Amino acid sequence: MRNVNKDTITQAFIDYMGPDTDDRVRYLLTELVRHIHDYVRETGLTHAEWRKALELLFKAGEISDKERNEFVLFSDVLGLSSIVDMVNSPDEGTPSSVLGPFHILGAPDLPVGGDLKRDNAGATVFVQGRVTGPDGTPVTGAELEIWQTADNGLYSNLDPSQPEYNLRGHMRIGDDGMYRFTTVRPAPYTVPDDGPVGELLHATGRHPWRPSHLHFIITAPGYRTLVTEVFPVDDPYLDQDAVFGVRERLIMEYVEHDDAAEIPQGYAVGSEVTMPFCIVDFDFVLARE
Repeated sequence: MRNVNKDTITQAFIDYMGPDTDDRVRYLLTELVRHIHDYVRETGLTHAEWRKALELLFKAGEISDKERNEFVLFSDVLGLSSIVDMVNSPDEGTPSSVLGPFHILGAPDLPVGGDLKRDNAGATVFVQGRVTGPDGTPVTGAELEIWQTADNGLYSNLDPSQPEYNLRGHMRIGDDGMYRFTTVRPAPYTVPDDGPVGELLHATGRHPWRPSHLHFIITAPGYRTLVTEVFPVDDPYLDQDAVFGVRERLIMEYVEHDDAAEIPQGYAVGSEVTMPFCIVDFDFVLARE
């Protein structure tokens, strides 16, 4: 090791790994270090630039907690989350999209047709669709986690004025593969830009806006877990999402209605239906394991 230099340090790191290193771990670390070392050599990274990068990571650790994960946010705005989704999304199913930093576990159960809207301000939205396998067969007993922002663009865990688990639910669907719930239309919002991720966005002249969306995690035995988002076709930020989460096959439409006779059946609406109201139809296709 005494003769290590900028041209030999990469191989020195690779050789330093012991014989019992797991093959996959060895491969991942080898490629990671090769790319990082090449980046430093190619860019001539300075000490000041290196220290700034470490400072941003340190700040990310300081600002992260159970309700805000700045490291996930870094992954999102750099496009890393999305490219991992793309590499691992099978062609046969609905595309995955970013989980985001604001998902929390333990959402209350919501029956099929249940009311997620409750007392939230905004027009009533009826969301419905089928969960099927690649051959169109309904997936029996699939479970859905659903979460979204309120119409002020904030998630419940970022807004003290919202009840705990507001606009979050866990649904188990039946043999017909149908899911249904009422909600409000979420608003476009900005990712938090008051921390190190914001420094990155500002330094590169980027805005922090995301198009409005509904989050879903869908699980079922024998199928790959789907983590995804669904976006409205008329959102102004559809083509400039700060975290690169939009996919063509994840775009839907809020169809407006103003006739009470067109209110769909099968919903336990807990509050008065606004006029006009909207209906969203979106089907999910799960890829097999």
